[in-house]
Amino acid sequence: MAAGTLALTGAAGPLAEARGSDTIRVGVVGCGGRGSGAADNCVNSSQGVKIVALADPFSERMTGLKDRFSIPDNRCFTGLDGYKKLMALDDINMVIIASPPGFKPPQFAEAIKRGKNVFIEKPVATCPAGIKMMLDASEKSVEKGLGVVAGTQRRHEAKYVETMKRIHDGAIGEIVSAQCYWNMGALWVDRARNNWNAYKSGKYSDVEWQIRNWLFTGWLSGDHIVEQHVHNIDVVNWAFQTLPEQVHGVGGRQYRTEPQYGNIFDHFGVEFFYPGDVRTISTCRQIHGTQGNVSERVVGTKGVSNCAGRIEGENSWQYRGPRSNPYVQEHTDLINSIRSGKPLQEGKTVTESTLCAIMGRESAYSRQQFRMSWFMSRCTLDNLPPDDMKLSDSRPLEPFAIPGQYQMPGWAQPSRRRRG
Repeated sequence: MAAGTLALTGAAGPLAEARGSDTIRVGVVGCGGRGSGAADNCVNSSQGVKIVALADPFSERMTGLKDRFSIPDNRCFTGLDGYKKLMALDDINMVIIASPPGFKPPQFAEAIKRGKNVFIEKPVATCPAGIKMMLDASEKSVEKGLGVVAGTQRRHEAKYVETMKRIHDGAIGEIVSAQCYWNMGALWVDRARNNWNAYKSGKYSDVEWQIRNWLFTGWLSGDHIVEQHVHNIDVVNWAFQTLPEQVHGVGGRQYRTEPQYGNIFDHFGVEFFYPGDVRTISTCRQIHGTQGNVSERVVGTKGVSNCAGRIEGENSWQYRGPRSNPYVQEHTDLINSIRSGKPLQEGKTVTESTLCAIMGRESAYSRQQFRMSWFMSRCTLDNLPPDDMKLSDSRPLEPFAIPGQYQMPGWAQPSRRRRG
């Protein structure tokens, strides 16, 4: 796959029976914290929206939404295949997919196959095989005229949208570099310990523990550079209006070393090479007691912008317009586009930004520099769950990557001079 302009909208076409003032009947796949939040955001975003079905591997995760929206038992589906039963319901015309990222490619593909409009949380895959499945399903969603909006909510936040318009109109001149960050403290400390204790006592199988501990499970979360830092990488891609051509990363596991923290790193530093050898830096960290920084910065020949309402330089500017909750606005925009017959199409965009984050992770794990073209054509990494996976399955967690020892599937470097 070559780097290219990011797709934002798709052609209109026959939708899943949701036009004009029709009720948007929504099924929620993944009912944890983000799924519950997205369901609330969705119903608060527009008139005529109703949550009508739920799916989650664990029944207790559905309790809050089930009670809040009066969902009957026969429309609550448990197990790893529950999403298929939900999406087979003919009366649903939109689904929210908020499950762990490793499960999203087959779930998104099933939603598009069934003709559903989709809100899908970021990120949308954890490996090249998942990226390819997402790109294929995204193309089909355009062909079917379905609306797809992703949880990259900055693309629906007014201060970001207005700033990007100015950047793209030349307010900071030609972009010559960029930086982006998601540096923060620790997450899920108590949950990780409790899950580990339950696992070691025999309460959970390998698969159940990994799903309940998905944030620290590489094949499910993609590591925190993918699960979280994708937001900031997406903003830089948006500013450039293209994708990086190659990547070189570093990272490690120094703070979260106990087995309860699965097999992910706790810090990354990645250099992305955009067309014209324009280099950008991205860093992310989840270490307790460290200084936080969640931001983006783009440097041009005429100025500098934080991408979020401020430009300094020849065309200095500060956003002073209206503000809305971007977590609600993204649902408003999707539903309005569905009802107008001009569906938004963000499936390809969020998949491309997820791909960049995965590349950064694999470069840091392997300490190799490589091109996107090589990664998508030669890397054989496949984290997709088997169709017959069960919660009771035995599936030992892969060891965490040791830079210098870890080798990407498909990698071959016949000479020291080869870079991708």
